[in-house]
Amino acid sequence: MNDIPSPLAAQSDEVKIRLKHKGWEVEITCAENKVKEVVQNVLNSIDHPSPLDEKNAIAIGELQNQFENIRMLLDSNTIPSSKGVIKMERKSPHKTGMTCRILLETLWGEGYFVTQRLLAEIHEELMRRGYSYDRTAVSHSLTDMVREGIIVRNGTARNYLYLQKTT
Repeated sequence: MNDIPSPLAAQSDEVKIRLKHKGWEVEITCAENKVKEVVQNVLNSIDHPSPLDEKNAIAIGELQNQFENIRMLLDSNTIPSSKGVIKMERKSPHKTGMTCRILLETLWGEGYFVTQRLLAEIHEELMRRGYSYDRTAVSHSLTDMVREGIIVRNGTARNYLYLQKTT
């Protein structure tokens, strides 16, 4: 009858170990005489990932490379296609947040109005830069700038010339 261990004796042979290794935290519960073997198995599992983990790591690396390639293409505004390379340009002022007034102030800052300009010339310059505003919108913004004293207007109705104001 002494050959059968009591439950208390079985519990006293059990050992709990908390192990931290390479960012992993593992709690091990095992028989005292198996501690070395169990700890070695756990460390080997952490140090040598399974083939499935390696395949996942390779797949993740490939996805990261593809993502980086897409990001570089978007940054360069070009997209490869079966017909060559497509160059993307933003034409809509609403996508960039550029209002007609901001664009006119940009022209003013660049000295565009140092020489007198007709409404048609100003409208063409905005179109050349890729912004298609209605002529009336351009005219209203120019009128506001005249009223605020930023630029001056010479001539008669429908033939105004806009000029950068000098002090």
